[in-house]
Amino acid sequence: MDGAAAAARGVDLPLRTVSPDRRLLYAATVNRAAKRLPSWAVVVLLFVIPIVAVAATAYLVIAGDEPPQVAVAQGASGGAFHPVAGSFVADDTELDGCGADYPCLQQAFGNIAYRKGVKEALRLFEAQIEANAHVLADCHRISHVIGSAAFARYDGDVAQTFAVGSSTCASGYYHGILERAFVGVNTRAKLVKVARSLCAGSGIRRRGFLDYQCQHGLGHGLMIQTGYDLPIALETCDQLATRWDSVVCTGGVFMENVTTRFGFRSRWLEDDDPLYPCRRVPTPHRRSCYLRAPVRILALNDSDFAKTAATCASLGEEYATACFRGYGREAVSVARYETAKIVRHCRAARAHRGDCLYGAARTVGDGSGLPGARRAARLCHGSPREFRDGCFEGVGIVVGLLYPTDAARRAACARIAGAHAESCARAAIAEVHPSGRAAWG
Repeated sequence: MDGAAAAARGVDLPLRTVSPDRRLLYAATVNRAAKRLPSWAVVVLLFVIPIVAVAATAYLVIAGDEPPQVAVAQGASGGAFHPVAGSFVADDTELDGCGADYPCLQQAFGNIAYRKGVKEALRLFEAQIEANAHVLADCHRISHVIGSAAFARYDGDVAQTFAVGSSTCASGYYHGILERAFVGVNTRAKLVKVARSLCAGSGIRRRGFLDYQCQHGLGHGLMIQTGYDLPIALETCDQLATRWDSVVCTGGVFMENVTTRFGFRSRWLEDDDPLYPCRRVPTPHRRSCYLRAPVRILALNDSDFAKTAATCASLGEEYATACFRGYGREAVSVARYETAKIVRHCRAARAHRGDCLYGAARTVGDGSGLPGARRAARLCHGSPREFRDGCFEGVGIVVGLLYPTDAARRAACARIAGAHAESCARAAIAEVHPSGRAAWG
């Protein structure tokens, strides 16, 4: 049986002898041959895998005077999964003792969600975002852990856990649920089967706001369950129901790839090439990769936005556009959602300032649904006039997910975007097309 046929029939493929770059390219061939699997009801996952010990799953990267040694996740070498995290486990960590310790803050909020309930955890979390700079700085990852803890509290019921959640701080709550939803899955065939079923629950409208959060969260979960095995995660995304699902899923994959989590680092990163592995992944995935590349570029150049802009500008037009939109996303994070600071960071994008504002508006809007879209519109109205159409296209991405029909999307854009309503509506309608051609991802 050849590799493509094996993948199509759900047979685990040996990976030991295949080089990383060859595996990335090989994924495209495997995906074309793989058969679609049928949809299943939402899976309740009851197995628990403890966090894998560093000695068993990783090797050390020595970085001289760089930050402390970071274990590099082993991935699925030899075909076996090496997940970097198990189910959320409550402990005695309390919020009052955390200060600026981000892992402590994450665990403390998770403990509150698990013991006192999701609403209480989110109420306190939202109050602390306003009052505590450390909570604000780490809010997306904290909300991941609140979602993970809620998933444990509701015994692995994805639909129920989604229903009580919130999109606060770029919807990290939903992503955290999907990070943990693959616990107990130990073969590639099961990985695909579960991935195709998890977002099919009642109450999740196809290509709606929650569906986006779910499919994006799948990407995070696939990376974590496979020990940051990028090729397997991408191959699994490609076997979802539509191209839109795949594009959104791969966005979660690349987002997780560039962010060290749980004390591990992905081996699909290179310190002397901030754009790796974007040039090496199959072409359909490159736009999603470059969209997340600014996270890595900024990390390697001491958060210098001018240098990051120069790196994005060095790419061809298609990928420079994606890179600058991701640059806008990071501008929001660094500026802590302050309009004047976001606009200032986007100036360094020069000819791509509109793409920067597009990414910024989408990120501001994604933070809290319709109120976020309105806040993003205020950002656009406060930006230079010649770039407002591009900015309102970013608002349109969120509007597209929030409303169920094109007529409703147009009406919402008319209310929010005023003279720029057509740009908003055009992006809103394109965002939800099943082809995924214009999806944020």
